[in-house]
Formats: sequence, C-alpha cells, structure tokens
Amino acid sequence: MNNEDYNTKQLLTKREKEVFELLVQDRTTKEIAEELFISEKTVRNHISNAMQKLGVKGRSQAVVELLRMGELKL
Repeated sequence: MNNEDYNTKQLLTKREKEVFELLVQDRTTKEIAEELFISEKTVRNHISNAMQKLGVKGRSQAVVELLRMGELKL
C-alpha cells in the first residue's frame, strides 16, 4: 500500500486517532482512559487494533508510522 492509498481512506478510527494523539503527549493509559471517559482496557484495545492495522509490534513503532504517514502531528 502506498501513501496515495492511505489518503483515500481513513486508516484509524476517530477514537484510535484520539488515543494516539494523547499517547504522543506522553499520557499514560490511565490518563487517556480518564480523559476520554473509557476504561483502560478499551484504551489498550484501541492501541492494539491500530498496531494491527499498521502492521507494527509496539506503540513506539505505531507512533513513528503514524507520524510518517501524516496521521499524527507532534
């Protein structure tokens, strides 16, 4: 899949993107859950789902890939 394919459809859900936007602000899972009014387990599920979509093995790799794709900004 090339960058053009990424632009034609949203890779992450709105909520997954919100979670990663908070992650890059150095928030903990607990802090993200409290801010978004969801459980910590749901936060972890969003992170896991996004990592699966991106084909990466860790949160850091996911953040790097999302930054590279322009899905996140620092």
